[in-house]
Amino acid sequence: MGEPATKGSASGGQGSAPAAETSRSKGIAKMQEVYGFSVDPDQIAGPYVAFTVDHLFGEVWTRAELDIRDRRLMTIGVLAALGQSQLVEIQFQSALDRGELTEEQVRETVVHLAHYIGWPLSTGVNEAAEKVIARRHRAEQS
Repeated sequence: MGEPATKGSASGGQGSAPAAETSRSKGIAKMQEVYGFSVDPDQIAGPYVAFTVDHLFGEVWTRAELDIRDRRLMTIGVLAALGQSQLVEIQFQSALDRGELTEEQVRETVVHLAHYIGWPLSTGVNEAAEKVIARRHRAEQS
């Protein structure tokens, strides 16, 4: 497992490695699959986004041992415990869009997490869930 592609290596510069290019293309495809959008690390300064695409999505999210739903539920739990309700909202939206969770399962996730992360943190998670569900209902009525 090599280092993630840097801006120069991703565009075919010196030191370009086929494994890094494979991780890049796999990462962009997996990010698109998971979230319905992806980013081009070559358009964003610094190594952080390239590392996210190449390693996190290109090498971790693509591993076969867990499916996207399993990984998403773990991610939701961690984000909820960290109080990152805006990021939980993105996860809930993507899970609903992809059919990984129903609205009832999203709400049940909140109830379950409340008993592990506590009411103060789960309040933000609940707000994120209800925001996503309300947005979906408005879209259906349009």
